[in-house]
Amino acid sequence: MCSVEPGCWVGEVTESLEYSALLRLIDERSAAFRRAVAAAPGLDAPVPSCPEWTLSDLVRHLGTGQRWWAAIVAAGPAEAPPAKETVGAPRELEALPAWYAESNELLLSTLREAGPERECWTWWSAGVSPANARGVARRRVHEILVHTYDAQLAAGAVQPMPADVALDGVAEFLDTCNSTPAAWPHQAATIHYHATEGHSWLLALDDTGAWPAPLTDDAAPASASATGTAEQLLLFVWGRLTLNDLRIEGDRQVFERLIAWEPEE
Repeated sequence: MCSVEPGCWVGEVTESLEYSALLRLIDERSAAFRRAVAAAPGLDAPVPSCPEWTLSDLVRHLGTGQRWWAAIVAAGPAEAPPAKETVGAPRELEALPAWYAESNELLLSTLREAGPERECWTWWSAGVSPANARGVARRRVHEILVHTYDAQLAAGAVQPMPADVALDGVAEFLDTCNSTPAAWPHQAATIHYHATEGHSWLLALDDTGAWPAPLTDDAAPASASATGTAEQLLLFVWGRLTLNDLRIEGDRQVFERLIAWEPEE
């Protein structure tokens, strides 16, 4: 279980789930995704949280991602990833469920064979998350977790996320998606995320970039804070919920600027 307690230092990845647990979660969350797809009215059902996508688009997206990252991990260290076109999905709707299941098994078998420390290309190599199979496995857990939510919305039956997995998902997003050496183009700021389950995270934004920062007893108050359940915070950082769905304190504009920011490294 991710502890993400005060004491996670700038430039260091937050404590995360063990590699074996990450692989188990890929399998479990993928099974939940397949159940949601099977429960939907059909693969042409719209996905409310992914505008202009149908469920078949979502299955193709997630399955292609599983195969692409399997190819990336298998290739080891590289300056560029293989083309996604080499792992395309079938056009026939009826073939998609089996193809997705095969895609997930391919990723899992590749990660098992590689082991957690196998280095590989990643788009987050300049940030905090490691550019290796462990970093890939952690990212894929949360990709599947959020897209399972999307599929459940399409099926009309959203299930609660496992709290410990959602907690790790918030930390992983800060480590991977919000971690960058690109200079923050606004006045320096800090954002405090607080999960009602008792875990908190701090994101520092300044001219050195954006980094998970230590939470200490003598720290100055954050520029802005967001409070919600771990699931709400995860869905917020992934763009499924809005600021109006959380309890926001402090300078709301800091969140708005972070959401709009597209750093160039």
